[in-house]
Amino acid sequence: MTRTSEGAPLRDPRARSRDWLALETEIIECRRCPRLVGWREEVAARKVARFREHSYWGRPIPGFGDPQARLWVIGLAPAAHGGNRTGRVFTGDPSGDWVFRALHRAGFANQPTSTHRQDGLQLTDCYISAVVRCAPPDNRPTPTEAKTCLGYLAQELKGLTQVRVILPLGHFAFQHTLPLLDPPKPRPKFAHNQVTALAEGRYLLTSYHPSQRNTATKRLTEPMFDAVFDQARRLLAQL
Repeated sequence: MTRTSEGAPLRDPRARSRDWLALETEIIECRRCPRLVGWREEVAARKVARFREHSYWGRPIPGFGDPQARLWVIGLAPAAHGGNRTGRVFTGDPSGDWVFRALHRAGFANQPTSTHRQDGLQLTDCYISAVVRCAPPDNRPTPTEAKTCLGYLAQELKGLTQVRVILPLGHFAFQHTLPLLDPPKPRPKFAHNQVTALAEGRYLLTSYHPSQRNTATKRLTEPMFDAVFDQARRLLAQL
């Protein structure tokens, strides 16, 4: 595959295959978790005052980005008035603001903001998903709901044939992504900006989630978050 001077594959804008489109359709049409279906649709109908004039997505959220990506970022679940409103992962909520600013500074995104699906955002060499595809009440999916959604994450892993750095954000994403990756023994424990070598030349890179709880308390700062994506760049440069 042809690559740029920085090592990223050159992109064909037609690269989204029928398989990806079929997977996106399957995710969007999913109704397998009654509690999540009821909640996401209730939120979309009820809305909140600041988004009263917005049309909510109110459905599961597929992944987003470059199908030939070498960096795969994995979050927890869509926010009730973020992804559940906009229809794109990490879009329209404070956590997403942190994610896309960091991706832009690291050269994986063409702009530092993500507000809606037609805002011009493009990701290069990066794909973003969530473990759970529907907004959960109190941002807490049940173990059964998470298990039900893991098949979609596994399908994305199979389809992301060029992926080399897998970056779950937060302990929830880490613990649910890990079983899909055939990790070494002893199994790695979650820690911020930790790198674990995997089979087939891949790396697991972990980070605190940019939730408001973590950012407001300074458990996670923007320099700390930038360091994670700098680490991703260094790992990709070695390949």
